Amino acid sequence: MHVRMWMATSVIISALVLVGCSTATTSSTSASSNPASSASAAASAGAAGGAGSFTADQASDGATVYSQSCASCHGATLQGQSGPPLTGAVFAKSLVAYSTGQQMYDFISKQMPANAPGSLTAAQYLSVTAYLLQQNGFASGSHPLDATNLGSVNLTNAASMAAASSGPNSNEIVRGAPPETVDYGSISGNVNVSDAMMSNADGDTADWTLDGRGYSNDRYSPLSQVNVGSVSGLTPVAVVQTGMTASFETTPIVVGGTMFITTPVVSSKMKVMALNAATGERYWETTYNLGSFQICCGPVNRGVAVGYGKVYFVTLDDNLVALNATNGKLLWQVNVADPTLGYSETMAPQLYQGKVIVGSAGGEWALRGFVAAFDANTGAKKWQWWSTDPKSYAGDSWKTGGATSWTTPAIDPKLGLLILSTGNPNPDLFGDSRKGDNLYSDSIVALDVNTGTLKWYLQEVKHDVWDYDAVSNPVLFDVHQNGQTIPAAGEAGKVGWIFIVDRRTGKLIRKSVPYVMFSKNMFSMPTAKGVDMLPGANGGAEWSPPAYSPQTHNLYVLAMNQLMTFTTNVPAAGSGQIRLGSAFANVKKGAIQNGPFVAVNMDTGKIAWQYTAPQPLIGGALATGGNLVFMGEGNGWFDAFNATTGQKVWRYNLGAGVNAPPVTYQIGGTQYIAVAAGGNFQLGFPYGDAVAIFRLK
Repeated sequence: MHVRMWMATSVIISALVLVGCSTATTSSTSASSNPASSASAAASAGAAGGAGSFTADQASDGATVYSQSCASCHGATLQGQSGPPLTGAVFAKSLVAYSTGQQMYDFISKQMPANAPGSLTAAQYLSVTAYLLQQNGFASGSHPLDATNLGSVNLTNAASMAAASSGPNSNEIVRGAPPETVDYGSISGNVNVSDAMMSNADGDTADWTLDGRGYSNDRYSPLSQVNVGSVSGLTPVAVVQTGMTASFETTPIVVGGTMFITTPVVSSKMKVMALNAATGERYWETTYNLGSFQICCGPVNRGVAVGYGKVYFVTLDDNLVALNATNGKLLWQVNVADPTLGYSETMAPQLYQGKVIVGSAGGEWALRGFVAAFDANTGAKKWQWWSTDPKSYAGDSWKTGGATSWTTPAIDPKLGLLILSTGNPNPDLFGDSRKGDNLYSDSIVALDVNTGTLKWYLQEVKHDVWDYDAVSNPVLFDVHQNGQTIPAAGEAGKVGWIFIVDRRTGKLIRKSVPYVMFSKNMFSMPTAKGVDMLPGANGGAEWSPPAYSPQTHNLYVLAMNQLMTFTTNVPAAGSGQIRLGSAFANVKKGAIQNGPFVAVNMDTGKIAWQYTAPQPLIGGALATGGNLVFMGEGNGWFDAFNATTGQKVWRYNLGAGVNAPPVTYQIGGTQYIAVAAGGNFQLGFPYGDAVAIFRLK
C-alpha cells in the first residue's frame, strides 16, 4: 500500500492518530449497544492506568490544541468523523499494541498533524496527549505530563479492562443501515453497458465507459474538439456540489449522457450519484451508511464501474455493492473481507465478461493481500488470488505479509490477462520478521482473467523496507523498437522508475530514467537516529493514474519530490493492527517539496518534457486527440499542456485541490471535460465537494 506522510500508526494509535486526522479506525454510532457501559469501562480502565500523570490545566490546554488541529477529522467531542473516535471502549481496546504513554506520544509527535508532521511544539504534543487521557478517564494530578512520567502511563491495563468489559462479541463487524436513495428525475439515455461496449471502449468517441476509459487504462480519448488551438475557450458550464466535503478522488464514468460518481466518506456516509453529464443536473443519489472500518489514507473512494444495468462500487467497510443504474436502488451487497483485520476497499472495480474484479487496500495492517472476482449478477465469489507467496517469506510471516492490490487493474482481452500492481510487504518498513524476497509485493502481476491463475510477475523492489511499492495503475500500450511492435505494460512505481514489460511474458523491456530526484542513500536502511532519503515514503508516483498518448508515445506521470526522514521502531502490533516498523516525516524548512509532471517516452524511456508544480502532485492525468494532456494541482489549478512540447496552454482555479483524475466525453457533438475538486487528505490540500464540467464557449 502506499505510504502517507501522516500514517504510520497502529489501530491503537489510530485513535491517537489524532493531531491532524491520520490513520483511522471508525465505527458507526451503533458500535456499542450500551454507550454508557462503554464509557464507564473506558473510565475504569483509564483510572487503572494510573493517576497524576498530567494536570487539569495541561489537559485544558490540550483541548485548545485539539480544537485547532484535530477536531475537523475526529469531531468536536472526539466522536469521530473522517478520523476515528477517540473515546469509549473501542478506542481503549485499540491501545492493546502500545503499553505506555511514551509510545503514544512518540507516534503523535513524529507523525502528526497529517499535513505537517512534527510541526507542533513539544508542549503542544504533551498537552493534547494529556487531553486524550483525560477524556478517556485517566485521572489528573499535580505533576504535568512530561519526559519524566510518560513511560509510567500504563495503557495496557486500560486496554485489557476495556476488552474484558465489552463482552465476547466486541470484535464483530458492525453493519450500517441500508442505503437510502433519493430520486430527482428520469435518466433519458441508455446506461445498460454490455460486454461488447466495454471491449470497444477504447474506440468509443462518446463515452468514458471504464475507469481507465478502456481496458488498457491509458486514459486517452481521441476527441479533438478541444485542442491546442481552441483550449483557451474552455469554460465551466456546471459545478456540482455533492455536499460531501473531504478528500475527493473519484473518476467519473459517463455512459449515454449520464455521469456516475462516488463521494468520499463523511460522518460514516458516502454517496453514489447519477448526473446529467452536460448540465450537472441530478438524476438520483444513493447514500451508503458505513459500519465499522479502518483506514490509513483518508476517507476516499475512487469511483464506480457501470455494466449490465448496474452500478458497482466498493466501500471502506469492505463491501461490494450493486445498484440499479437507472434508479440507484440497492440490488445486492456482499462482504469482500473482514474490516476488523484492517482490510478496506477504495478502488474503482473492473468489469469483464460477467465478473466484478476488486482488490483490497490496507497494506499497512498485518493482513494478506488478494485480488478477487465476483459474479456481476449475484455477487457470488468466482475466484481469489492471494498475493503473498509462502516460499518467499520467512516462517509464517506470509500470513500477514501485505502485498495488497488497490488500484484498478488493466485487462488484455486477446491474451486473457488481468494485469495489476501490488503494494508493499508488511510490516512496511521493518524486514527482520519477513526475511526473503516477499513475493508478490511491489510487483506487476498478470493473472488469467477467467480463473485468477498466476501467469507471470515482475518484482520492482525485493524485500522492500522503504514503502517503494507499485501502486499506480498499470497501463497497456505498444512499444516500438528495432522495427518491432511489442505489446507492453508500464507501471510508474513509487521507487521512481517506470517499469516497462512485455505483457506476453512479463520480461522487462526497460526501466525509464528516474522521473524524480534520487538521493545516493535511497536504499539505505532506516536507523533509530533517522535517515533522510529521496524518494520519500509517498514516492515517486503515488496512486495517481498516468495517461498514455499513442500520438506522442509518452506516458504522463504525476510525481512528487519529498525529502523525508525515516526513523526505525520495532513494530509491536499484531492482527488487526497497523504495523509499519518506522516513522517517516517531511524534512522541515527549505527541504525539497515539489511535484514534477513528467512526459516519458515509452520507446526510449527518456524524459520528453517536465513541468514542476510548487507542491507534490497527486490525482491523475488525461490525454486527448487534441494533443493535450490535463492534470490538477493541490493549490486548486486545473491545467492543460501541449502534449508534445509541455507548454502550459490553459488553466482554471477551482478553489480546492484538484486531486482526482479528469475525464472527457462527447454529448450532442460537444466535447466536455470533467474533474472532481475536493482536495486531498494525504497531502493536506484544501478540501471542497465539487465536480466541475467544462466545454468550449
